[in-house]
Amino acid sequence: MGWPQGLFRVLWRALSKEVKEQVGTDRFGNKYYYIPEHKNWREDFSFIPSGATGQTVREKRIVEASNKREIDYEVGDIPAEWEAWIRRTRKTPPTMEEILKNEKYREEMQTKSKDFYKKEKLISEESHKELLASPVQTQIKGHASAPYFGKEEPSVAPTSTGKTFQPGSWMPQDSKHRNQ
Repeated sequence: MGWPQGLFRVLWRALSKEVKEQVGTDRFGNKYYYIPEHKNWREDFSFIPSGATGQTVREKRIVEASNKREIDYEVGDIPAEWEAWIRRTRKTPPTMEEILKNEKYREEMQTKSKDFYKKEKLISEESHKELLASPVQTQIKGHASAPYFGKEEPSVAPTSTGKTFQPGSWMPQDSKHRNQ
């Protein structure tokens, strides 16, 4: 801010009876001010009561950011407690003890949530392993179009169990044995 703007602000505050009262500072270096309701030197022409001069200006709550450039402002640069005061959702400015207490609480919640998600991940991995069946070892015997697919391979010797009889089948000999 240049010196002409600073001079203009000083003159404006002097003429408008605007008194800026600092109510606090946060850990980022932002300063918070309260300007009470006041009357300024300008006339209010909306209605003219007898003997009243000046315009009533309602109270203001402002913050002077430690980082003066507006483009450098990030969400979270103003603590939640101060933001609530600026937006008038709370009447009194926050105390340092309150801010530290809330910050400690947020850190505790963050570590608890990290622990919770780690436990949930382990539990889900364990239940995932229990739900999945182990892979089955398969043996490939022949082709699906073969007449004996899924059954025992035919052998030269007949086989018999108590109820079934499987006659032996003819198996061709190797070509080496035929030529001799």
